[in-house]
Amino acid sequence: MQLDSPGLQVLTREECLGLLSAAPIGRIVFTDHALPAVQPVNFRLNDQAIVIRTTIGSKLAAATRRAVVAFEADEIDPELRTGWSVTAVGQARAVTDPAEIDLLAALPLTTWAPGSRDHYIVVEAEHISGCLVTATHSSGSATPQPARG
Repeated sequence: MQLDSPGLQVLTREECLGLLSAAPIGRIVFTDHALPAVQPVNFRLNDQAIVIRTTIGSKLAAATRRAVVAFEADEIDPELRTGWSVTAVGQARAVTDPAEIDLLAALPLTTWAPGSRDHYIVVEAEHISGCLVTATHSSGSATPQPARG
């Protein structure tokens, strides 16, 4: 088990992808008018790519076209003081190929926002990292807790 400088367990790429595959909500970080912007989104993994549905005229669709973005998902239990966090960085692209749209439309990706969401954004996760937060006793020693999700 590898620990980072604050003592959090560092996750492998495979562990990160496994956690992302079970998370329903994440946050995409992009640039909007030269400023950082963060938006919560529903998503699914397709192989190792993050797939997001939005509307074609949305601020998110315009801002992420061929841009490098960050994506983060997590699950934290404040009572148990456990959880995980995964961050991915990669280039976002709008999907325009009809065959790829058909493939992505078959994913179990439903959005919580109202309205039609027929535009797909794919983020190729070039860099992915994550950590596992474990509960600590009053002595400060960590007690491993399984990540849920």
